[in-house]
Amino acid sequence: MNLSVLDIFKIGIGPSSSHTMGPMNAARQFVLTLQTQGLLAQTTRLCSQLYGSLALTGRGHCTDQAVLLGLEGAAPDTIDPDLIEPSLARIRSTYKLHLLGSHEIAFNEPKDLQFHYSDSLPGHANGLRFIAFDAAGNELLRDEYYSIGGGFIVRAADHNTGTAVDTSPVVPLPFSNATELLARCRDFGLEMYQLVQRNERSWRSDTETRDALLKIWHTMEACIERGFRAEGLLHGSLALRRRAPRLYRQLQEAGGVSPMHAMDWLNVFAMSVNEENAAGGRVVTAPTNGAAGIVPAVLAYYRRFEPGASDDGIVRFLLVAGAIGMLYKINASISGAEMGCQGEVGVACSMAAGGLVAALNGTNEQIENAAEIGMEHNLGLTCDPVGGLVQIPCIERNAMGAVKALNAARLAIRGDGTHKVSLDQVIATMRQTGLDMKNIYKETSLGGLAVNVIEC
Repeated sequence: MNLSVLDIFKIGIGPSSSHTMGPMNAARQFVLTLQTQGLLAQTTRLCSQLYGSLALTGRGHCTDQAVLLGLEGAAPDTIDPDLIEPSLARIRSTYKLHLLGSHEIAFNEPKDLQFHYSDSLPGHANGLRFIAFDAAGNELLRDEYYSIGGGFIVRAADHNTGTAVDTSPVVPLPFSNATELLARCRDFGLEMYQLVQRNERSWRSDTETRDALLKIWHTMEACIERGFRAEGLLHGSLALRRRAPRLYRQLQEAGGVSPMHAMDWLNVFAMSVNEENAAGGRVVTAPTNGAAGIVPAVLAYYRRFEPGASDDGIVRFLLVAGAIGMLYKINASISGAEMGCQGEVGVACSMAAGGLVAALNGTNEQIENAAEIGMEHNLGLTCDPVGGLVQIPCIERNAMGAVKALNAARLAIRGDGTHKVSLDQVIATMRQTGLDMKNIYKETSLGGLAVNVIEC
């Protein structure tokens, strides 16, 4: 399947692309299928079942809420975050669901929204099953889905079977790994962003792509600004206080005296985004929600501190970062439930490092080197959220990932692009490391910090 950069960067809501956005998309898809098959009007009960990581950390990641909203027809890219709480309050106080916003059925939460903590579906750690019944209790439709990271979903029946129909357009310069990407750039005399831009023409014009990518950036920028203004405690059992507003005020008042001034801003940019994500705000998956602060932070750093920063540079950054994200999705995974946090923060760090080199007009070889450095030093990073919440260590981890991305870019752009370990080799290593990693370290909250830190 050919991917677009707009598959990698998607506007949605927090706190998790795999545990919030994916389940919302799956629930919505199931009721749309009921409608398409003429079964919606006959449905009087609908049972949703969560498996594996979705069950183990689902409440902390708002998976239960996402499923209910998805069944009512909500989509991550269009839902108004301010309407989430009132909608959930209505569902739970009236014991009614409005499927696709129109067809009312009874809702018994303990019976109709089930968490299977000890079971997993066979194809992926993030599994969902939906079953619709008629008034006589007969089963109308049953389907299973996997949330595979970054908000992407697949039907279980299509997963790894080759039966899914690929409707993506054919791109003129396809690539499946970094070696092919660099070779095509050399063969056609293109900078990496130019090659990606040519492929994007299979979906839309250059102007439309530019406008869409600048919208992505402006959404990221708005998220940073909201995080600077917000105050108080984040949702959940940790009662974690937001830190970005205070850090922002300190930096505003301190001026630019400290030699570490730019890094301080990089930290606060990233933390602001991930505090907004933890609060269920509007974010951009980059490539996931758990790692959503790294690309915006490095972009904001570029805008604020790099001489000559421009919208053209932002477009170059996002085109190249998107291509790097594609490489990980094609050859490994961007799911924390499969790869641990190396598949989220590690991938985002790699994307941001390569993207920044592109924005600074580095060579294709320097871009590949930066992306490789960004992942190499995140290998083995576990996903162990305390309390099943995307807060500790996730918020600070994005700040650390942004700093690593900046350093990787600086190391690469000071060299000529030659290096011993290739990006393809490090992606293969990341995948094997994820397969070898114990499941307790892959977004289950059964290991690591999640069991060694007291929640309250």
